[in-house]
Formats: sequence, structure tokens, C-alpha cells
Amino acid sequence: MAENIDNWASQGRKNIFGEKVEVTEMQSEAGAAGAVHGGCAAGSLVSTYTASQGLLLMIPNMFKIAGEMMPCVFHVTARAIAGQALSIFGDHTDVMTCRTTGFNMLSSHTVQEVCDMALIAHVASLKSSLPFMHFFDGFRTSHEIQKINVMSYEDIKAFAPMEAIQRHRERGLNPKQPHLRGTSQGPDVYFQCCEASNKYYNDVPAIVETIMREFESKFGRSYHLFDYYGDADAESVVVLMGAGAPVCEEAADYLRKQGKKVGVVKVHLFRPFSNKHLIEAIPKTVKHVTVLERTKEPGCLGEPLYLDVCAAFAESDRGMPKIVGGRYGLGSKDFTPAMAKAVYDNMLDGKFKNHFTVGIEDDVTFTSLPIGPEFDSIPEGTTQCMFWGLGSDGTVGANHDAIRIIGDNTPLFVQGYFAYDAHKSGGVTVSHLRFGSKPIKSVYLIKYADYVACHFQNYVQKYKLLSALKQGGTFVLNCAWTKEQLEQELPGSLKREIAKRQAKFYIINAAALAESVGLGRRINMVMQSVFFKLANVIPYERAVVLLKGAIQKTYGSKGQKIVDMNCKCVDESLAKLEEVSVPASWAEAPLEKIEHCAAPKFVTDLLWPSLAMEGNEIPVSKFQPGGIMPMGTTKFEKRGIAPELPIWDSDKCIQCNMCSFVCPHAAIRPFLADADETAKAPADFKMIPCKAKQGYNFRIQVAGYDCTGCKVCSTACPKGAITMKNSLNEMKREGANWEYAMTLPNRGHLFDRFTVVGSQYQQPLLEFSGACEGCNETAYIKLITQLFGERMVVANATGCSSIWGGTWGTIPYTVNSKGEGPAWGNSLFEDNAEYGLGMAKATGAARERLHNVAKAAIDLKISPELKKMLEEWVANWLNAEICEKIYHEIVPLLEKEKAAVPEVAELHNLRNLFPKLSQWIFGGDGWAYDIGYGGLDHVIAQGVNLNVVVLDTEMYSNTGGQKSKATPIGAVAKFAAAGNRRNKKELGLIAMQYGDVYVASISLQANYAHALKAIKEAESYDGSSLVICYAPCREQGFDISKSLEEAKQAVASGYWHLYRYDPRLIGQGKNPFQLDSSAPTVDLKQFLARENRYAMLMRTQKDVATELQDSLKVHTTERFEKLKKLAADVAVLKEGVAK
Repeated sequence: MAENIDNWASQGRKNIFGEKVEVTEMQSEAGAAGAVHGGCAAGSLVSTYTASQGLLLMIPNMFKIAGEMMPCVFHVTARAIAGQALSIFGDHTDVMTCRTTGFNMLSSHTVQEVCDMALIAHVASLKSSLPFMHFFDGFRTSHEIQKINVMSYEDIKAFAPMEAIQRHRERGLNPKQPHLRGTSQGPDVYFQCCEASNKYYNDVPAIVETIMREFESKFGRSYHLFDYYGDADAESVVVLMGAGAPVCEEAADYLRKQGKKVGVVKVHLFRPFSNKHLIEAIPKTVKHVTVLERTKEPGCLGEPLYLDVCAAFAESDRGMPKIVGGRYGLGSKDFTPAMAKAVYDNMLDGKFKNHFTVGIEDDVTFTSLPIGPEFDSIPEGTTQCMFWGLGSDGTVGANHDAIRIIGDNTPLFVQGYFAYDAHKSGGVTVSHLRFGSKPIKSVYLIKYADYVACHFQNYVQKYKLLSALKQGGTFVLNCAWTKEQLEQELPGSLKREIAKRQAKFYIINAAALAESVGLGRRINMVMQSVFFKLANVIPYERAVVLLKGAIQKTYGSKGQKIVDMNCKCVDESLAKLEEVSVPASWAEAPLEKIEHCAAPKFVTDLLWPSLAMEGNEIPVSKFQPGGIMPMGTTKFEKRGIAPELPIWDSDKCIQCNMCSFVCPHAAIRPFLADADETAKAPADFKMIPCKAKQGYNFRIQVAGYDCTGCKVCSTACPKGAITMKNSLNEMKREGANWEYAMTLPNRGHLFDRFTVVGSQYQQPLLEFSGACEGCNETAYIKLITQLFGERMVVANATGCSSIWGGTWGTIPYTVNSKGEGPAWGNSLFEDNAEYGLGMAKATGAARERLHNVAKAAIDLKISPELKKMLEEWVANWLNAEICEKIYHEIVPLLEKEKAAVPEVAELHNLRNLFPKLSQWIFGGDGWAYDIGYGGLDHVIAQGVNLNVVVLDTEMYSNTGGQKSKATPIGAVAKFAAAGNRRNKKELGLIAMQYGDVYVASISLQANYAHALKAIKEAESYDGSSLVICYAPCREQGFDISKSLEEAKQAVASGYWHLYRYDPRLIGQGKNPFQLDSSAPTVDLKQFLARENRYAMLMRTQKDVATELQDSLKVHTTERFEKLKKLAADVAVLKEGVAK
């Protein structure tokens, strides 16, 4: 929401007063709430937008704003709160946490209501002189596209309460009429002051109801504090808030046609809760009430709305109906008409199950309601379309355009909603589009589709693509197969579905067409053209004109070349489309035998059903409470998403292992085999003699089904020994070769792990993550796990690295053959440094205890072998290599002798602390430079032995590219749509001021050896270390397959500097600061032109861009000179540290 406002502001759009809107991005939501508080205190009109954890950070200021009776509105996309796991999806847990803040709370249930209630909330806030929270369902409402009526500025201005605005302004802090607020109060007056505002809250229901009537009079849309829908003499009603309300309306309509007397009460004003208005809204004939809530409060008597409804009836003069409550839709769990009907049936059948759940199978505490079959309650004449896409192939963006094209240029009503899995890129996306002549209030996923398109051919083996296709519907498959090959390639189950549903079946090789015009894997415009032709929602000729207009609007800022390529795809699409005559034999096609490899129970019972998009059917009993996950599950995913695979040419290979070193996904690795293993290898598993170790053969092998096809490895190879080839011909063979490679023992112990070559013989303990293809963050973390993984403890900030590193089910962190690997945890976004410090302090204290017990045990009656080993460990307990060796030898001795000596038993209990554990703190620049900077600064100032890695993409990559204080001047990012106007924070130089913090600025992609050396030095330093890693990101707007060249150019142009600051050198009389970058050899502007985040501003506002880039050039030049001086001026630096 705020991003849109920032874009509007940057384009010169003004508010109703003719003024430019000031949009300020703060370092955190706590900061945003503080700034809102300050703006209100000064008498300004201020608003903010937030959700979930961000809303929780605002709570302290919300109490202040409400206590000081300041009008403002917080718009909240209500979302889940991180507890046993993070969920970015929608429910009401966050807003329910704010009930005691004093904010009035107004709920919207549809996209149209969001528009309308936003205005009502602002007016009500001003008229009541109290703050409002306007909330609606995150994702299900916030991300739905609908055709709505929008008020004009003139009408909004006429509706605005100018007298109340002026009253608010006059209350602002001003030295010409000064007052003081925010005092400290004692027990004698505090209570009375709290109660003094009661009359203002008592007046709110009447104020809001009056505004709603005025709104109806002006805009024609009617709302009440509680809106009732259904029979006037209903006997059973459901009371609820949010996006579930329209679904209950559909179910009520279905039941009413069967003669059932039912209705729905939709709550708008939740706080203050008006008993009077609720009771008036519910028909007097009602005997049964169900309160549905999209939240859960563990241990409560009932969820908040349920308790309010019960209390409302208890305090009224009406008789008490039978009232039950239940939960639905947590974490955006889909809520369908069949589920809503189950809620009504619970009353109609006289069961009255209380405190129930609906939409899941709870076979542990048995709270769930039984759900009957789905039914079609969509208005007649509505066209429903589903698009199965591959994340980042452009499908979702193109469907956004399709919705807008049809909605803006026809009288049809439209709806779009987009379901994603949790992968950063390359995951499955399903777009749900509806078009019709009647309003669409079906806020749930499509159950009966007229049109289904599959944009990625591998999905035919993975998903039930046609489970929602209507009889006689249209199915379009993007594939590289010819019509003749379909007989062999399509699985029997899909053939049967096509035949059973009498589908009109079409195929097109959209990928080949997109590739031929230069769009790579972005097939969206090809498939959109096909959609407009076959779905026949609007005439195709008109659709083409509108589609090309949308292309210009969407891609114009990226350059005319991109526009032309997309238009060419549109023009050539239909010629490539082929209709397939479905053979009658497909109705009885042989079903394929499903074969799975051996896998843990978690994988078979939970992961595989979830990956097949059948997670909604998994019962509660299958899940482990508490959020603990098994390691190394991504190897069971086998996504098979690479359009091309890197194929090794043994004749050209020099065994440098650079391809493996840079691979972000650990999907290409070197393997060694002895003579016997070589003899047993598959015929295609070609090997050559290993140059580094005699007696072994060498091979570079790709994980065919796990590779993302990013091409980075092929650009790293200095001899051209890695060639990208079509995966259609290679995947099965390379997949089998990989499985054999996995049977070979790891021989990393034969090599020095702290060399480029040797590091890659170590097993990566991060593999096949869900990061974007070519992600440069993962390359750093993968390398760190190869160096220290068996003894790492990790605190990971929320962000990209926590999503690709810790998505439920698909865990890329794995273990070695001994079962050892990184122990990983995620707390929140803002507290990661503190979280890691807590881990380090706890581990340190526990090892101190072990050290003391070990020293005492040496003098006890123990075996000579154990005594010798304890003596060696006590003397070397801070030496990682010795500790690791002793750990594996001492555990069997402790097991053997623990029964005889209590102290040995305690040593056995503490056995996993014998290794020197290595504490790591991972996070992105949004965490380190912004929201978590205060904590990070405090933590590194403690001198505790821990290692901080900042993955610097120079923006908030995880949320789509908002600016952070790591964003350089001149770069375009969200909240910097007209170019960032400030220089980047010098995080490394700030940390150096402590004098005892190891600091490095590295670029793995630009200088392998430097990165390796800095990481080794950082971990070996007995104190805090900070390693800032340049991580080129696709959000920066360049071809990610060329990220190595991008990084090298960044260093060569002076855009990114390499350096190390090692405090240990001070004691040696040396300069601790070492500048490892040379003077720039590439013009900075030449580098900036490579990235769209700089180039797009040059295209749209050349004068502004030129000025900003000139400033950046001056800054980088001055910065290099400062670093040179720092590297040279030993005496001055030593004197400063001493002071």
C-alpha cells in the first residue's frame, strides 16, 4: 500500500489539498509508529500501513497515540504471527493482539469495502478525535484484484470533515500556543485520567453509524456497524469478520434455496463493540448463533468475538440463543462454501459442537467439523480460469494485466487471486481468474474451472492439474513435445482426466518462442495471447490491441527492446498453437506406477503430500508441535525446473572446482572414486584421473532434478568445460548419475578445506535451497557450511535467507555422514543479533561448565585413556581442530565409564559441547543496516566470540526491493521510485571504530580467494567479527546468470571495495586495516548502466539520474581515498585505537 503511495508521490500526484504527500520509510515498524505519533502530536494528518510482526512492534506507540487521543488511521492487512513458525499469510491474530491499545477497530470484508472503509475510518477518526485501525484479510483481500467503484478526489474532499481537521491541527504542539503532553503520573491520578476518555469511546458507535449513513447518501453503498444478510426470519446465523463473510453469504444463499432459514452478520466496528447495534442487527427469530473467527488464542475460554457476542446477549434483554464458536482460515487456509455449509449444518443438525475448527482434520483433540462435498455457488455466466505457472516465468504478472485489461475495457466484473508456494523463485504459482456479468464475491480458490493452462510441462508428473476442470472445459499445455510425443510423455492419470472431462486440449511450445525472441524463460505473453484466443472472454482482435498497450505500460520503463520482444511474442503465438484430438483410448490409459525413493517418515507422510499440493488434507496428528524440523529434506523435492543443465566436458576440465565454488544451490560438485567405485559406475558416469590425488578418478556431476539452470557455473569455468544443454535430453541421465555420485564417500579430509579447490571437496551442508535461481546469498552460506558446518550454530534474521533457508518441509541445511550439521534457528527480523548473542552466551557458559567438570574429573578414578584425553581437551578447549578430533574419540569412552563415576556421567550429558562450537549470525542488509542495526551494534560491542554475516543486496530483496540504508544514492527501489537521495551507510567503517571487531568487506563472486581468506580469519578471531558480503540480486535488474561478471565490474569500478580489518595485527605492530581493492579500472557509470535500478531512472528522468550518478561517483572516489589513507596511516590509526 505504501509502495503505491510512494509511486504516486514520485509521479507528482497530490492529495485532496493539492499538496505532495510525504512518504517516509523508517528503519522498522516501531520507528514508523513513533514517527506517526510525532506527526500527530504536531497536528498533521498521518497514516501508516503494516501487518503481522510489524503491527506488534507498533503496539507501544499505539497505546500512546490512543491515550493522547490523536486521530490517525493504521491500515492493516491482517496476518498471522510467527510462533512455532513464520507465516506471511492472512488471519486476524495480529489485530486481535491490539484490542487493549485503545485503537478503534474497523473491519472490511471485500476489496470494495477496503476502499470505502478506509475513507470512513479516516473521517471517523477525525470526528471522534481517536485513532482507528482499519483491517482486512492479508492476501485473501489485500492481494485480490477486483473491479470496484473508486471515489473521486472532489467527492472525498467534500466528504472530509474540515472542521475536525482544523481542530486536530490546533491541538498540535506549537510554541506560539504551547502545551505539554506525555507526563509521568502517580497512583493518585493515573486511574482517573484513564477513565476520563470513556465518553469519547462511548460516542464512537453513533459517530461511525452516522458517517456510514452520510457515505450511503453520497456514494450509494450502504454499510452498518453490523450488516445482516439473509432471511428476515432466520433461525440460524453466523457472525464473523473478514473475507469469510462473502463465502458464508454464498453458502447461506445455497441453503435458503433449500428452505433453510439462515443468515450472516458481518462485523464492521469491532472496537468499541456495540452490544446494542449487534442485537438490533440479528433477527428476533434467531435461535442459534455461530461465531466464526480467523484467529486462535491458546488457553482461552473462547476467541475474542465469541466472548463479545456471548456478553452482548447476556447483557441484553433478549433471550440467550444457543451460541457456539469456531476457528477457520488460519494462515490463509482456504475457506470454501462447503466449509461454510458445514458451519451451518452444525446448527441445523442440532449438533452445536462448540470451539470447533473447520477446514482441517483434527484427529488429536477432535475439534474439526465434517465437511460435505463442494458445490457450485458461482453466479451463472461466470468464466473461471486457472493458470499453473513457474515462479518468475511471468505468469502472475501477465494475469494481473489480463484482469486489468478486461476490467477496465468491458462492463464485466473481474476477480484475480494468486496462490504461491514458499520458494523464492521457481516454485509453483496458481492464478485464479474469474470474469462475469454479475458481481463476484467468491473469495476462495476456483473449484470449477472453464479454462486450465499449465505453463510448465514437468507439472504433468507432479500435480492433479485438471481436478477443477469442468466437463468440456479447455486445457492448454506449454510443452516441448509434439502431438505425436504426447502418447509417450503424458502420464496415464492425466490422459484419463482429459478424456473423462472431454476437454478441448491444446499444446504450444511457448518456451521455444520466448527464447527465440530473446525473452528466455518468460513465456507469459505467449500464454496470455493463447488465453485471450481460447477463453473468448473478449474478442481476440480487441484483446491483442489492449494487450500490447499493457505491455507498453508494464515494460516501458525497462526499455523499448523489452516492449518489442513481448509484442513479437503476442504476434507469433497463435501460429504455434496446436489442437490435439484426444484418442478414445486415453479414457482407459494405463496408470503409471508411482515410485518413490526410500525416505524418512516426515518426507513420506508430510513433505511429499505437501509438494503435491495436497497439504490441506494432512491431519493434525501427523504434525510435531513446537516447530522443530528434520534436516536435509530438499534432496527429496526433485523440482526439475531447469530449462538447461550444465554438462561437464572432461576433455577441457582442469579440475579447478570453480564451477562448484560459485554454484548457489550446491547442484554441481566434484566427486572422487577409487578403482572399484569407478568400475561400478553407470556407463554415462565418465571419469578422468584426479590430478591432485593419485589413485582416484575425478568427475564433475550435476544434480539434474535439483539444478535451477542459472548458468552461473558455466560462466565461472575458465576453460569452457561446462556447457548448458536442453534439460529435456539430459535430466533423466544426469539424475541417475547424481544418484550414483551420492553413494560415493566424501573425501574432503584429503584436502585443505581453506583453498578454493579443497573447499569444494567438503560436503556442502546447504543444498538445493528454494532461493531464486542464481542467488548470490546462498553461495556465501554454502561455502561457510563447507568450512565449518559440522560445528555451526546459526541465528538467522527473517528475510530472504530465512525463507530459502527455513521454509517448512523443504530444509536445505543438511548433515554429513556422521549426522552433524548446522544447528539453525530463526527468531524475528529485528532481534537477530540479540538472538545470536543469547545463543553464544549460553553455549559459552555451558562449555565453561564442561571445562570445569573435565578439570575435576581428571583427578578422579577414571581410565588412563579417558584421563589423557581430558587433559588434552582441557589444554586445548579453544582449538577447533583438536576439539573436533577429541570429540569423536572421547564419546565412546564416556559411554563406557559413565555408570561408575557421576562426574563422567555429567561429561557424557555435556558431550556435544566438546567441539568448539562456532556461532554465526546471518541476515540481510535490511536487518543489519536498518531494523536490527541497534541490536547488531550492541552485540558486536560486547566482544563475544561470534561471527556476523551480512548478505548485502542493497535493498529489502525479500519483500520486493524496498530501499534500505544499504541502498546507494541514485538507485531506484521501492520507497525511492525517483532515485535514492542519500549515500549508503558505511557499516564496516562504523564497526571498525570499536577497534576490537574483525571486519571484512568481500565479494565471493569477484574474488574467490579473498572471500575464503576473510571468512577463515573472521571465524578464527576470538571476538566479534562482521563480514559484509556483496550479493548481486535479480532485484537490481541485470541478467543473474552474469552475476560473476557483475561482481567483478562492481569491484573494478570502485562501486564495491574489498578490505579486511583484523585487530590481531595491532599487537604485531602492523596496520589492522588492509585494503584489498586496487584503484578503479572501469568507469563507474559504465557499471551502473548494466543495472536497471540505475538505468531506468536515466531513461525516465535523465537530468535527475545524471546528477545522482555524478554524486555517487564523487562519493566512491572519496571513499576509496579514505580507505587508502586508512590502509597507509598506521601510526595515526594505532593512536586512535589506544585512545
